[in-house]
Amino acid sequence: MKLQDIARTVRSKNAGSFMITVEIIFNDPQKYYYIKDNAYISQEAIAKAYDLPIELVTDFCFYDPGLGIKANFRRLIPSGGPNESDVYGCQQYAPLLNIEFPDLKE
Repeated sequence: MKLQDIARTVRSKNAGSFMITVEIIFNDPQKYYYIKDNAYISQEAIAKAYDLPIELVTDFCFYDPGLGIKANFRRLIPSGGPNESDVYGCQQYAPLLNIEFPDLKE
């Protein structure tokens, strides 16, 4: 099962000119806590999804009341800089969609 199959919302946005925020929100508390308790989504998992050094993934946190996960990562090219293709950062969530949870069932 992939993240795109179980998350209600997976989104990204600017966190200033030099950072991107990613947010993952779940409807199902059991799936959220299963992923959290087994560390399936972590700073390491996000760094791997974006092929970044882990040091560039910051402010990683779980938000239990909202069944959410949030992290920031440093942009390799500043927002609006030369050769930058997503000024608002809203198309940067796609690499998260394919994170797999092989032992998680519907």
